Amino acid sequence: MAYTSSLNLPKHLLLPNPRRTRHRPSSSSSSSSVSFVPKTALPGCDTLPCRTFADALAAVERGAADRAILPVESTMEGTALRNYDLLLRHGLVVAQEINLFVHYCLLAMPGVRAAEVRRVISHPMALAHCGRALARLGVDREPVEDTAGAVEMLRSNRMLDTAAIASPRAADLYGLDVLAHGLQDESWNVTRFLLLSRPPSPVALPVDADAKTSMVVAHRGGSLMVLLKVLSAFSSRNINLTKLEVINNDGDGAGAGARPPVMILDTNARGAPTLRAFPHVLYVDCAGTAHDPRVREAIQEIEKFAVFVRVLGCYAADTTVYDLQ
Repeated sequence: MAYTSSLNLPKHLLLPNPRRTRHRPSSSSSSSSVSFVPKTALPGCDTLPCRTFADALAAVERGAADRAILPVESTMEGTALRNYDLLLRHGLVVAQEINLFVHYCLLAMPGVRAAEVRRVISHPMALAHCGRALARLGVDREPVEDTAGAVEMLRSNRMLDTAAIASPRAADLYGLDVLAHGLQDESWNVTRFLLLSRPPSPVALPVDADAKTSMVVAHRGGSLMVLLKVLSAFSSRNINLTKLEVINNDGDGAGAGARPPVMILDTNARGAPTLRAFPHVLYVDCAGTAHDPRVREAIQEIEKFAVFVRVLGCYAADTTVYDLQ
């Protein structure tokens, strides 16, 4: 995959690493796995820690970084809709995807045995992913901001009754002992990350690359009919869908369990980009690029009955699952 700015490495944003590294991408993920993503996608890039995902996207928009990294779904938790909603509120485009196998370990200070551990610290998601193993250990759980921060806290304070959940790589970086490997409840724990950039995408797609197009389709009512029409627009042209997520909310978001309308930035609005609210939204990933005649015709057909359609990006479909070991 070639980058148009091959002489100027991107500067992503990374929240999980509390120490500024020599490299610079921009992301605000909660796990040490996120700091592995830019080094896999863009070897040699610089990383810039950010406190929140919103900060990461804002850094790219103002030019402080070239990419932001956003985890959007996992095999254990499904779709991280908050992050998709955050993506829709900004005018960035999807430039790349990365699928990462997350391997959790229990780390402790050198010489500490598992029987001496009374407390485990990590990001809330990591603690949740390892719930059954922690229950068997009978330890207290304490959530912290991120897994990298947990490891640094453990090391800097020389906590001898505490362990941290993080990756094997973190053990090597901080000189810690690994008390247990594969701590996650599900052996196959894969998270999908999107790399976002300012438009147009800086990634040049090879002519023969398997491509993917992500888009959002919004409408006001008749959600089932709209869904059927969207499916027909693609199936009639033999276009495969790799993702279809339906969000419906007929309320105002005030009731128990109710979901507020989805806010989408209309990047083509007259005058200036404008946020618009929609109660019904479809997230769609399809095979092919928006320049493919069949995909373009499908989008044009959908635009005839949908209230709003926005293409989020065209990028290479990467089916490789990278291993964070």
